[in-house]
Parts: sequence; C-alpha cells; structure tokens
Amino acid sequence: MKTLKVVKIGGNIIDDDTALAEFLQGFSKIEGPKILVHGGGKLATKMAKSMNIEVKMTDGRRITDADTLDIITMVYGGKINKNIVAQLQANACNSVGFTGADGNAIVSEKRPVKTIDYGFVGDIKTVNTEVLEVLLKHNVTPVFCAITHNEKGQLFNTNADTVASELAIAFANLYQVELNYCFEKDGVLLDVDDPNSVIEDINTANYATLKAEGVITDGMLPKLDNCFHAISHHVSKVCLGKPNMLFNQNTKHTTIQA
Repeated sequence: MKTLKVVKIGGNIIDDDTALAEFLQGFSKIEGPKILVHGGGKLATKMAKSMNIEVKMTDGRRITDADTLDIITMVYGGKINKNIVAQLQANACNSVGFTGADGNAIVSEKRPVKTIDYGFVGDIKTVNTEVLEVLLKHNVTPVFCAITHNEKGQLFNTNADTVASELAIAFANLYQVELNYCFEKDGVLLDVDDPNSVIEDINTANYATLKAEGVITDGMLPKLDNCFHAISHHVSKVCLGKPNMLFNQNTKHTTIQA
C-alpha cells in the first residue's frame, strides 16, 4: 500500500514569507502522493482588525459571523491559497487549490448551537475522495484551505486541523496515511516558555493528565483532539513539530500514540 502524506501548515510559517518559501521548497521534493492543508488565522485576524471587525475566539476556535466569513473566504481561499499554489508550481510541484466546495470535496453542516453559537462554522460530515484520487494518481497535489460547504450554497469556516484530520481519515482505506501538523515549534511543549521542553510521545492516558493540569490549552486543544481522532480511525502515524520533521525523522518532534 502506498504512503500518502497529509501535511497541515499554520502558525508563524504562514506569516513569514521566508519560512513559507523554505517549507514549500522542501514539501515540493517529497516523493509520492501528498496533500497540503493550510490555516491562516493570524492573517485573517489582522485583516479583520484593520476593518474594525471584532474577532471572537473561544477554546481556540473562531466565532464566524457573516463579515468574518467574507474575510476568511478572501484570505484563506484567495490570497494564501493561491500564493501557495503559485509557489509550488515554481518548485515544479503541480498543484490545485481547493475549498471544500471545489469538486464537492468536503461537505459539512452548520455547527449546532448548544452553549455557544459559532456562527458560520461547519462540522465535517463527508469527504469525497474521488476527484482528489484522480489528481493524486496524476501526481497533482491538492492544496486545501479551511473552508467547507453544505451543498446548498453556503460556505463554512472549518478548523484547518480538522480538515487535515478528516482528509487523512478518508484516505486511510486507500493508503497508509501519515498526518503531520507543522508549525513554528518543535512539538507540544511541557512549558510554553521553554522551547526545549518537547513532549516527544503523547498517548490517551497522559493527554488526559496534561489537559487536567492545564499544560495543554487554547489552540493546542482542538489540534490534539484531531490528532487522537485520526489515530483512532486508522491513520497510521500522526506527528507535530517544525517542518524539518518531514525530511529528517531524527528531528525532535511530538508523536501521537493510541
């Protein structure tokens, strides 16, 4: 069975032109089928503030009203996605930019209101692999932003870590899937002020402890929840850390285990 690498980038890599260019050069050289998923929350936040649109977050997730959805569509699906695709083409990596609406690739529904109304935020229901599989077989790399749709004309903001996790799960019966979350740190840190305090292995048991002790909070919570969701649905490997871990397995990083 072939290996498929699903790679999600975010954090300061997206905001740093040099870091992004270096990452994309390396990513382009990865052999075999691969899918790239990107965030862009910091740039979206910056644009929202410049337009005097209030940014609301809860538990690391963005509250998305109509104005915020417009900004996310422009930033994620436009500026960031097309810039990444253009740079991949410059590195001889043929690629196609996607939202969930393109090719009907990722279908979601509006998150139900319980204690919090997240607005135009979608929870993924199905991933349609057919179109993506055609591209992968022809050495074309899909590049996904964090936007999905409901097949009724409505776009939704969807957590990029979730998009990566659900794509990995959807292909787990066709490939040996490796899911990688790349960001500016070497992995999950025991002490956020100590970049060398990488927790190299996290399993279900110590994850519960780390949450209870407040070591893992905010945006890292949904990221790790998605990691464990993937591992429990037959994704063969899940890692978090700097992009170097993609090219050198001896690079310090965090590995998620069942």
